[in-house]
Amino acid sequence: MNQDLMRQLANARGVSGQEEEARDLILAAIDGHVEDVRVDALGNVLARKPGAQGAGLPRVLVTAHMDEIGFMLRSIDNDGLLRIYPVGGVDARILPGLRVSVGPAGVPGVFVWKPIHLGREQRTVPLDNLRIDIGASDRAGAAAHAKPGDMITFPGEYMTIGDEAVRGKALDNRAGCALLVELLQGDPLPCELLVAFTTQEEIGLRGASVVVEALQPDLAIVLESTPAHDLPDLAADPDEGIAFNPSTRQGAGPVLTVMDSRTIVDPRLLHWLRATSEAEGIPYQLKSAHGGGNDAGAIHVAGRGVPTAAISMPARYVHGPAALLRVSDFEHSLALLRAALNSVSPALLAHD
Repeated sequence: MNQDLMRQLANARGVSGQEEEARDLILAAIDGHVEDVRVDALGNVLARKPGAQGAGLPRVLVTAHMDEIGFMLRSIDNDGLLRIYPVGGVDARILPGLRVSVGPAGVPGVFVWKPIHLGREQRTVPLDNLRIDIGASDRAGAAAHAKPGDMITFPGEYMTIGDEAVRGKALDNRAGCALLVELLQGDPLPCELLVAFTTQEEIGLRGASVVVEALQPDLAIVLESTPAHDLPDLAADPDEGIAFNPSTRQGAGPVLTVMDSRTIVDPRLLHWLRATSEAEGIPYQLKSAHGGGNDAGAIHVAGRGVPTAAISMPARYVHGPAALLRVSDFEHSLALLRAALNSVSPALLAHD
C-alpha cells in the first residue's frame, strides 16, 4: 500500500457531485501510465492502458468511485446554525458532537448536541432537524463563511495504526481508487485495460451509468469497500461475542460479491475470481446480501449488457469519520486483481 497516496486520497474532500479534489490527485498519479485520459461530462476520469500482447485482447473495464458521503448546506438559520441535506447514506445516530469541515475553505464546525448533564435522555435526531455550529452568532456572521450548496465533509484525519491498519474518512471508496492507481502504475497486462474513476456512486451510481457507452468493455470489475460485519453484538453478553455476519471479516481477504440489491454477479466471473484466488493462495470471502449495491448495478445493464464482478475490501465504520481498513486486505485485493487480469482470456466469456 502506497501510504502517501492513500493519505492524500482519504483526506481529499469530495462529496457526490463535487469530486474535483480527489480527481485532481488521481489525474496526477496516473499521468504517464495510461493513454487517452479524459474527464467526461459527469466528471468521471476515463483512460486506457494498452495490453502487453498487441491487438485483439479482451477489453476489461476496472472502476472505482471517487465520491464520499457527506452533506450539503441547505440554509442558514437566524441564529447562525446551518441546516443540511445528507449526501449519500449517512447514519444520524453518530452525528451529534462530531466535527465537520464546511465549504471550500474547510471552515470547522460541529454538529449541535446537548451535553449529558443538561439532558440525559438523548435520542437520535432526524437528519432534517440536525444543525451545524460554525461559531457564528447570527445569519450574517455564518453567511460570511458559508453559503447554500457548499459541501460539508468529515475532517481529513488519516492515520496508520502500526503496520496493520489505516484509519480515515472516505475509505469508501478512496481505498478502491488507490488500489486502481497502483494497478495502473504497474506493468502492462495481457488485456486492454479500460479504467473509470466514477462520480456520484453514493447517490445512485450516476457516473457509472455512462461509462460503458464511452469505453465499450467486454467485461468489468468494480473495486469497492464494504462493511466488515465482524463486530460482536454490543448489547449481548460480552462473553458470547457472536458476530452478526462473520462472512465479512477484516483480515480475511477481499470480498467477492455473489449478489446484492442491484446485481447478481455473472457466475463465470465469480468462478474465475474464486479459482484465481485459490490458485494463488489468496484468501477471499463471499458476500450475498439483499441490501446494498455498487457501480456494478449500473454497469452490468448498460448498453447491451456487460458481465460484471465486484472485488471489495472489508472495512469497519464505513460512511463515518474513522473507517478502519486492514493493510493485508488491501494488498490481497490488489494481488487478486493483478492475478485475475493476468489470466483473462476470450474463453472466459464463452457459454457452455
